[in-house]
Amino acid sequence: MSVRVYLPASIRALAQYVEDGGVGPSPVHAHAVTAWLRESWPDGNDEEWEYAALMAAADEAAAALTDEDQPRRVVLVAEVESVGEDPESTEVTVDSAIGMRLVEAVQADTTAVDLSVRDTLGDLGWFGVQEIPELLA
Repeated sequence: MSVRVYLPASIRALAQYVEDGGVGPSPVHAHAVTAWLRESWPDGNDEEWEYAALMAAADEAAAALTDEDQPRRVVLVAEVESVGEDPESTEVTVDSAIGMRLVEAVQADTTAVDLSVRDTLGDLGWFGVQEIPELLA
């Protein structure tokens, strides 16, 4: 059974991943629906838990942006074979590099955002893998 992971990134990092053919070397840090998330939010459902993991990755992507990066949160969505879970968060580690062939979509801000007001950043836009070149342009 595969696990959907959310990899925090930036536009610059995404360009590098495309050039390199994937994310790595291992271990790769990501977010996912973990046992901790399910237990801490027992009334949640699969869709809500997936959204929570996605937004945890988006928050991490925002926190990691530098002055050299475009002010846009980027999250790669991939399916991997297995992960090691942090027992107290949505953080996971993938023990192998993640090839771009495993990336199913990219979620990103559609325009530059004001990162100083993170509480109002909102949702990310969804981009199919075929749209990555347009996202990078």
